Amino acid sequence: MNNTSLNNLVTLCGEVVTAPTYYHEIFGEKFYEVQLAVDRLSGMQDVLPISVSERLLGNHFFLGNKVTVSGQFRSYNKTVGERSKLMLTVFVKDVLPFDETLNPNQMYLTGYICKPPIYRTTPFSREIADVLVAVNRQYNKSDYIPCIVWGRNARFAASLSVGQQIQIVGRVQSRNYQKRLDDETVVTRTAYEVSVSKILLVEDNQQDTLEDVPNQEII
Repeated sequence: MNNTSLNNLVTLCGEVVTAPTYYHEIFGEKFYEVQLAVDRLSGMQDVLPISVSERLLGNHFFLGNKVTVSGQFRSYNKTVGERSKLMLTVFVKDVLPFDETLNPNQMYLTGYICKPPIYRTTPFSREIADVLVAVNRQYNKSDYIPCIVWGRNARFAASLSVGQQIQIVGRVQSRNYQKRLDDETVVTRTAYEVSVSKILLVEDNQQDTLEDVPNQEII
């Protein structure tokens, strides 16, 4: 995939759960943030931040409305105090009527491993690997996307090296976690990441496609 517009594709079908909030302005174009609740097959939901141009808002993003959006999962750095924090959002490029026949949450990425994968097992012996993927974007920019890989795919991911190119199919997920602050108080925060269902190492003259890679183990 040499075309950077194809390196990062996400489609979400969900319900608007927050009213649009002004986010920022670029070259006179205003952008708004909306939270979209997307159903999982398990019956749970991922509540995901999406960024929408004023040109796409229309009448789509009122509370309770269901929409289908497509775009890219993007990252940016935000300064919080003296620290820089990686922020993630789905940048909307198109808005469509809600379609319940679609996969409600599908993500395609092609990028490069930019940190050594971290492999671990949970107390219940589930195998997990954390992978940070750098994805090229137009104008010599890159997005840094945290991905979580499960089961036998986690073992495969753990064998990969920084600089190797991979292709991923998965979904964008939200995950709450507890963080202890410097003053010993504990707060609940939300992380966003790609839960990987298929992963493929891209090599010279690679003939395989993502369809040839086994699905993730069900856990």
